Amino acid sequence: MTTADLTLTKEHAANLFRRKRLIGFSIPAVIAVYFIYIFFAFDLPGLAQRASLEKAVTLFSDSWSHKVHVTRNNRTGEIDYAVEGERKGRYPEGERPDWVTGDEIITIDLGADHIVRYLPNNRTEVEIPGFPMIEVQAEGRSLTTNLPADLPDWISASKRRIGITTPEGRITLTGARTEVFNYFPGWELFWFTLDSPYHGHGVTEILFGEQLDPSRSNVAGAVTDWWNNKMWRHRDVAWAIGETILMAFLGTMGAAMLALPLAFVAAKRFSPIMVVRAATRRVFDFVRGVDALIWTVVLARAFGPGPLTGALAILITDTGTFGKIFSEALENVDQKQIEGVTSTGAKPLQRYRFGVIPQVVPVLLAQILYFLESNTRSATIIGAITGGGIGLMLTQAIQTQKDWEEVAYYIVLVIAMVMFMDWFSGWLRAKLIGRKD
Repeated sequence: MTTADLTLTKEHAANLFRRKRLIGFSIPAVIAVYFIYIFFAFDLPGLAQRASLEKAVTLFSDSWSHKVHVTRNNRTGEIDYAVEGERKGRYPEGERPDWVTGDEIITIDLGADHIVRYLPNNRTEVEIPGFPMIEVQAEGRSLTTNLPADLPDWISASKRRIGITTPEGRITLTGARTEVFNYFPGWELFWFTLDSPYHGHGVTEILFGEQLDPSRSNVAGAVTDWWNNKMWRHRDVAWAIGETILMAFLGTMGAAMLALPLAFVAAKRFSPIMVVRAATRRVFDFVRGVDALIWTVVLARAFGPGPLTGALAILITDTGTFGKIFSEALENVDQKQIEGVTSTGAKPLQRYRFGVIPQVVPVLLAQILYFLESNTRSATIIGAITGGGIGLMLTQAIQTQKDWEEVAYYIVLVIAMVMFMDWFSGWLRAKLIGRKD
């Protein structure tokens, strides 16, 4: 090697090391710049200021508990007792919770010496240990109170609204009404509403006890009242879950049936005309390039809301995805099996049926069953837009900003539905394709 060659080699090695060092520095630098961009673009400082741990704790507690409202209408003087404040959860006439006592003066015992009294003439007293007695007078739309100027963080007060939040419950006072929220664990009225004769009775008592409703047997009556529960709407929930699964099934299977013949047109081995093949592939790119949610919005304007719109949105998107997957599977089939079928004198359709389809069926079925499971989750979100399925009920419960135990119930059902579809697709895959040991 000459001196010039050695010098050239050294320069090349130096350039190589310099490039390596530059790459080693530039990649972390690019990542750091990207994170800085995220920090400002997503307004993380503002997000940290807006975050409320107290609201998060309240939301979480509402998901596994229920609250009983004791509400006084300051205009009429009427007092209502209702679970979650709903008319469907109102206590029957003459009944009320056992922690509420008194007639002229209504005393509400929240526990731990937290006492609220509804006094005549729209006056309210609140006793909280370690804090002076709180007195509030409602006059028209205004409130008069003896609260000091320096308030603790668990009390918010203005001339028209006072909010008191304690570990035992919440009290809200306005000119129109005074309301006490007492929290309890569990999903109250999940089985039977207060007007059902089976409310408050255990399983053993219903199955083996005396007849509670003279007009029907305990088992038949209990099942009917549970199925027609006005608060938890078990019948509507079951129907909504069926709609969600139906959307996923129709969309997935319809897409598979459309994509299979089009995949033959898009596969180079079976479609010699390049223009037709390329056009078909661009159609696949187009329909799968637009997300199913976008197709949902477009189709909802065309056909109106409903489960069929959601199924069509899934069908359109999955047709493009299946078309690409199926065409790639067709490109990789074994030619020898096709030649063997051809040697028997089979016609083109027979060659496809007996020489090609048996080779790609395992791949096709595996993909179809996987997408069926995945589309079950997607149908929940699509249903929230198209107005069908469990997704709609979940959205409605979230929008109320108070029925978080129902939100938790629907989420549990969605998870259970996805788990069932996962098990079902695995079982069906094993039956149709076989399971490898």
